[in-house]
Amino acid sequence: MQIAHYFTRLARYHAWATHRLLLDLAQLSDEEWHRDLRLFFGSVHRTVNHLLVADTIWYARFAEKPSLRIALDAELHADRAVLCAALAAAVDRWAPWVEAMEATRLDGDLVYTRTDGVAARIPFAPALGHVFNHATHHRGQITAGVTAMGHPGPSLDWASLLQIDTRSPA
Repeated sequence: MQIAHYFTRLARYHAWATHRLLLDLAQLSDEEWHRDLRLFFGSVHRTVNHLLVADTIWYARFAEKPSLRIALDAELHADRAVLCAALAAAVDRWAPWVEAMEATRLDGDLVYTRTDGVAARIPFAPALGHVFNHATHHRGQITAGVTAMGHPGPSLDWASLLQIDTRSPA
C-alpha cells in the first residue's frame, strides 16, 4: 500500500470514529454532557469542543494555509447540537482533501504559525498522522468518561472499519 492510501484510510477512519462517537453521545443527558469527568478538558462538552478546535486549526494549516490563533480550550459552540454538527462536518473534510493531495506532498514539511505565535516547520506526513492520532486520544478519553457514567461506549476499532471499507485500495 502506498503511504498516500494509508493517509486516505486514516482520514476515513477519523470521520467514521467521530460520527460513531457522536451517535453514542446522543444518549447522554444534558447534565452528563456537562458533568466534570476529570478528563483533560473536564466534561464531554468541553472535550468535544476541543476536538473541533484542534480539527479546525490543523485543517486550516494543511488545506487553507492560514494559521488560526484559537485557544485550545475555546468554546466554539455552547449549543450541543450545533457543536456536534460542526464537528461532524469538520471531520468529513479530511478524506476528500487527502485524496486530492499530491502524494509527493507527504515528503515535504508543513510550515505554519503555532497558536502561541511561534513559527514552526515539521515533517508533513508525521504532522498529518498527528492530527488523526490526537483525535483518537480524545475520543478515547470521552469513551472512558461515558463508560464511567455507566453507559456503553462505542467500538471504535479501526480494524472494524477496514473490514467494511471497500472504497480504499488495498
